[in-house]
Amino acid sequence: MEKLLLSSQNPLLFRLILALLLAGVGLNANADFAEGVAAYERGDYATALRAWQPPAEQGDAEAQFNLGLMYAKGQGVPKDNKAAEQWYRRTAEQGHAAAQNILGLLNDVVLQDYKASAQWYRRAAEQGHADAQYNLGWMYAQGKGVPQDYKTAAEWFRRAAEQGVANAQYNLGVLYENGQGVPQDYKAAVQWLRRAAEQGNAGAQGMLGVMYGLGKGVPTDYVYTHMWANIAASGGEKNAVELRNFIEKQMTPSQIAEAQKLARECVRRQYKNC
Repeated sequence: MEKLLLSSQNPLLFRLILALLLAGVGLNANADFAEGVAAYERGDYATALRAWQPPAEQGDAEAQFNLGLMYAKGQGVPKDNKAAEQWYRRTAEQGHAAAQNILGLLNDVVLQDYKASAQWYRRAAEQGHADAQYNLGWMYAQGKGVPQDYKTAAEWFRRAAEQGVANAQYNLGVLYENGQGVPQDYKAAVQWLRRAAEQGNAGAQGMLGVMYGLGKGVPTDYVYTHMWANIAASGGEKNAVELRNFIEKQMTPSQIAEAQKLARECVRRQYKNC
């Protein structure tokens, strides 16, 4: 029976919201444009809109991106996803990678046009946009808008993972554990899962617990299974609760106490060198 790739730790809608929240306003050297940036940063969205509207209509990609952001968030204008999409499209067609990635998410989440979504992700990914690389890898892993292809998914996950995208590191680790699109390699799986876990990815933390419990890529160690499962459970990973409760039945009270101590120390170290 074919193993399935583990589900993403960022549901699509959350990924879209996150992309919008993290999207900073674009910059250019124009004095009026800079006035708009200063106004935006102090929450004066009406002034920012007046500063950016003219250059946006004249084709300035950064101004277009900023207007898309304002319409998407409802800042200084009524929230309007259609208007946001139009402005993002105008700047994306000029090669703006962040706008291309957001358009991919809009087509993925709102319009559910997966072919268009994959096309926009690809345009951004080929420019090195890390989140778009992860998103395109996810499309290949799921067979959404493109044929399902774990090898290509692994290639895009790897590009994003090497840029530090935790979800890409997590999913690349899962592919190595499953032997999907890459040779099965438990040590490589643990390496990528650990890199994601150190960034606080609860799914990766839970999977590390599984790897310690099964002795895959690391020596079997129920103390570390419990430690990682406990940390993942505190991060909202529901399956980790079941893993922790199960493994406790195989442990002595002193082992459980040691695992809990290690978990506290790991959290204090922000998941590094655990």
